[in-house]
Amino acid sequence: MRFTDKVAFITGGASGLGLAVAQLLAEEGAKVVLADIAEDAARKAAADLPDALAVGTDTSSSASVEAAVAAAVAHYGRIDVVFNNAGIAGKQQPLHEMDDANWNLVSGINGDGVFWTLKHTIAAMLKTGGGAIVNTASTAGLGGQINISPYTFTKGGVVALTRSAAIEYAAHNIRVNAVAPTTVKTPLVEKFIETAPDPVAMKARMEAMNPKPGMPEARDVATVVAFLASDDAAWVTGHTIPVDGGYLAV
Repeated sequence: MRFTDKVAFITGGASGLGLAVAQLLAEEGAKVVLADIAEDAARKAAADLPDALAVGTDTSSSASVEAAVAAAVAHYGRIDVVFNNAGIAGKQQPLHEMDDANWNLVSGINGDGVFWTLKHTIAAMLKTGGGAIVNTASTAGLGGQINISPYTFTKGGVVALTRSAAIEYAAHNIRVNAVAPTTVKTPLVEKFIETAPDPVAMKARMEAMNPKPGMPEARDVATVVAFLASDDAAWVTGHTIPVDGGYLAV
């Protein structure tokens, strides 16, 4: 019960990695705030947890994130853990054919959204003695991948932002780390496969890309997030931990 009496703020908490982390932290005693643009789905997910609050949140909007953080603090009094996770894959297009709207959409959620969440949750944590933040990066931010340039750009930015935020707030008892999963069995990845030019080939490539066969489940990533967010990782900050079955070791 590593999170008894702690409050966890999770963006993209209605499904996929966010929901898996919410469920695991709740099992270990946390009160959970599910901040998601899909507000109805967040409310449904929150109803299945012991003590949870759903807040409609557009992470690409600073004002929306600020309001969600304020709602969390008003309801629970504090924020101790953040899983900064909301993100999208976007369209699959060669870089020179990438349309401006797709670039702006992915950058707004995966890049700006991570920054806004850091900004507003750190401001709250500074008032209550600190906490732990885990950002969602990706193996695509640590190594190149084709046809998803805005995604790789933003995830590489998450890695760098994680380092700088960790250094900036270490003396304030705020730890900042990231996880970099390979492709995980989530609705986001399922949609990515479905929208590929050749979905069958894409699924086969994803399942074969890691030295460890297959793809991890969301729970496999959630256990790493929970470690980084817990006091077990009290001296771990500024790092991005791959959850990749050996992908980056090749």
